[in-house]
Amino acid sequence: MVCCFLLIAPNVKAQTVGTSTDDQLQRKIGPSGLPLPRFVSFRSSKVNMRAGPGSRYPIQWIYQRRRLPVEIIDEFDTWRQIRDWQGTIGWVHQSMLKGQRSMMITGTVRTIYDDPEANSRPVVQAEAGVIGELDSCNMDDWCQVEINDISGWLQRSSLYGSYQGEVFD
Repeated sequence: MVCCFLLIAPNVKAQTVGTSTDDQLQRKIGPSGLPLPRFVSFRSSKVNMRAGPGSRYPIQWIYQRRRLPVEIIDEFDTWRQIRDWQGTIGWVHQSMLKGQRSMMITGTVRTIYDDPEANSRPVVQAEAGVIGELDSCNMDDWCQVEINDISGWLQRSSLYGSYQGEVFD
């Protein structure tokens, strides 16, 4: 079963991402003019997650992983409500985020291949928690990734940082 988010807001344009009805994601356009939800990454190696959209709110969590992919699910002024790979939700200042896509290996050790096929030549194996760049994803659920200057293809189900059915390059 594919998990989808349906965000409804009055007078907000929605866009659909995905290739079929089962894996489409309804997105709205946020106050910044960018789609919600969307993936971004941490700009800094130390990012404070707060209980609300402002510096007066208490810090709930301190992240120490530069380039960690997170999902922006809401916006308020210069603050972004994010969800991390474990489902933790809180607020981060926009200056701590960058639009460059990244990904994190999930599950167990994963094989990255030379081509987007399971029977192609293995390039490298990466452990869960490894972070890399997310260059593109195709409609066959393969994503081109780069980890420490090593580029290859990984099945979307093996990473966090892309929506099911999302195609981009």
